[in-house]
This record gives sequence, structure tokens and C-alpha cells, in this order.
Amino acid sequence: MAEMKKKDFVELEYTGRIKDNDLVFDTTDEKLAKETGLHQEGMEYGPVTVCIGEGQILPGLEEELIGKETGKKYTVEIPPEKAFGKKDAKLIRMIPMSAFRKQQIMPEIGMQVNIDGSIGIIKTASGGRCLVDFNHPLASKELVYDVKVGNIVTDDKKKLESYLKLAFGLKDVKVEMQDKKAKINIKREAPEGLEEQLNKKIKEVIPGIENVELVLEKKEDKEKKSAEVKQEKSEEKPEKK
Repeated sequence: MAEMKKKDFVELEYTGRIKDNDLVFDTTDEKLAKETGLHQEGMEYGPVTVCIGEGQILPGLEEELIGKETGKKYTVEIPPEKAFGKKDAKLIRMIPMSAFRKQQIMPEIGMQVNIDGSIGIIKTASGGRCLVDFNHPLASKELVYDVKVGNIVTDDKKKLESYLKLAFGLKDVKVEMQDKKAKINIKREAPEGLEEQLNKKIKEVIPGIENVELVLEKKEDKEKKSAEVKQEKSEEKPEKK
């Protein structure tokens, strides 16, 4: 067993609950997600690989895991200031009904709304105005996490794939490794400066990789993959008798 430290890539399974009422708000367990109404289609469940110290999990949870041993289970309590913060009175605002009419919304207490790009919950609705709370729903809540710590990941390719997914939102990308160079095949044009940003960050968290190159997938490659998928689906269909 090894002790976790910053910059380690670690496999985690976890379930987060609100301490006051034991309500589950986050989990990597698909069965539990279905039982608690949290399940989302397309969401990946099971162990997730995170880089400790990179802010990919809550600060309080990250802090508690440093120094803990792999292969063990832990229960961690996290105060609000190390989770989603305390409620900010400035984020509770009165919004005129006209703002909702513009969006063709009939406001109701408890409804989640988007006002000028900010997500909030309607607390009261009367007198031509609504009181909307734009704080995070878990602000001021003390949380409890049950965590199972798996293995420390040592393979640079697996590290890179997990980091691309959590830190940059790059999913379903093909990563090729040669010596200490990584080639990432992407399906659409990358934003300007992304490759430079990736190189700087990846070298910092994965010292075994010295260079990262983004390669736009060619049209013929896409067509070939599409044809292969169609072929696989046709082969899966049972023969009609």
C-alpha cells in the first residue's frame, strides 16, 4: 500500500451526502445513482482517476486524502468553507416578473431558473417579484464522503487520458504515445492556444511526457470509422428466419 501525495493520479470511488439529512448528491456508483434519482444517461460510472492537488475534486476531500493509503475505505467530513462555501447574501436577489415573462416562464417556488447566465432557485414569488437564490444549492452544507481509494496510476497514457477528460473536457479522444511524446487525435479544430496550454500543464503534472501534439482527425479517417461502426451494427443484427 502507498500513501497518496500531490500530483499522484489515483483511482477513486465515492459517494457524497449532506450530513444533516443523509441525502446523496453525488456518486460514482451507478446502482446507487439509479436508486436515488441521480442517474444520468451518458454519464460514466465506476472508478474515476483524479490528479491529487489539481482541484478535480472538492478542496476538503482532496486535503483529507493526502497521506491516506491506497486500497482502503475512508469516511470524510467536509465543512462548508472547504466544500461549496457559505451562503452569500449578495447572491440572493429580487427579480421582477418581467424578466421571467421575457423567457415565457411562469415562476414557481423551487423552480431552477437562468437569469443573465446565472443559475438560481426561486424562493418566493409574490407582488410582481421573485426572490431568487443564486448561491450553490449545497452552500453552507456540511458534507460527508464515503471514499474507496484504488490504485495509484503509473501509466502515462492513462494519466493523460484521465487528465484530458476531467481538466479539459476532452472525451473520446485517441491518445498515441511514442517515447515521451503524446499525440492526441481530435475530431474538431482546437481553440487557438489550447495546444500550448496543454503542453505547459501536462509537463507539470505528468513529467514523463515532454511534448503534446494535437492532430485533427482527417475526413477519410472519420468516414472509415463511420463505415466500421455501421458494419459492426449490421453484423450484430440477428438473421431473419
